[in-house]
Parts: sequence; C-alpha cells; structure tokens
Amino acid sequence: MGKLDQKDLAILNYLQENGRCSYTEIARLLNVSEGTVRTRINRMLKDDVFEFVIHTNPNKIGLNVQAIIGITTKLGKHEEIAEELRSYSEVRFVGAFSGTHDIIIQAYFKNNEELMDFVNKKLAQIDGIESEEVNVELKQYKDSFSYIP
Repeated sequence: MGKLDQKDLAILNYLQENGRCSYTEIARLLNVSEGTVRTRINRMLKDDVFEFVIHTNPNKIGLNVQAIIGITTKLGKHEEIAEELRSYSEVRFVGAFSGTHDIIIQAYFKNNEELMDFVNKKLAQIDGIESEEVNVELKQYKDSFSYIP
C-alpha cells in the first residue's frame, strides 16, 4: 500500500464521523467523483487500512461491567495463554505489553458475579497464569476508535 494522501484521510474522517455516509455524499463534500471515493475506499479496505464494524454500546446490550485484567505468565507460556484468551466471548481485546503484566485483556460482563466466575473458573483453569490483576471500570470518559486528527 502506498502512503495515504489527504483525500484518503478525508474519506476516512467522514466515514469515522458517520459510517453510514454514502460514497456520493463523501464525493460531494470532497468535490471528487463517486468513483474516486469508491476506488479509494476499496483500495484501503483491500490493504487493511480500516474495516467496517458496528461499535455496540455494551451497556445497551446488558454488559454492565467492563474489566481490564493484567495477567502475568510463566516464561514460555505467553503465546499459548494469549491464544486461549482470544477464544473467550467475554474478551474483546488481548495484547502483549511491557511492564508489570505480560498480557492485558479487556472483557465485558453482565454483572460482577459473571466477572468473578470468569476469573475464578476460566482464568484459574489456564496453565501458565501466575497472577492477574482485575481493574473494573467505574466511569467512562472517552471511548473512541478515531486515530485521524
């Protein structure tokens, strides 16, 4: 993929503001043809610059507890544990980190009891986890997937 230019970034910006914005509307706003917008979007999709997703509000679908869980692993078990964590439906994000924890996950639960079951039953069963630190979100100030200034 070549470097993104200002038109590509502008297209991405319009889509981030309103993912339902039509190619025709974006073309009008940028003063280019609809075909130009369609071609650029298709190229960026093909090159994995972005993907279309639905960002659901977890609270609106009954997931009222968000936890960020830091996990410390035994040496040599990092990849295996990360793969297993990816398989759990409660887990939205799994990442390797430097610092205090080897792996950090973000997970959503209906209530604190489900969170406790996840930690005490699912995480406790995974071979190679030495410790975990559970942080529950009390209030959210920002949740954005926009990386374009």
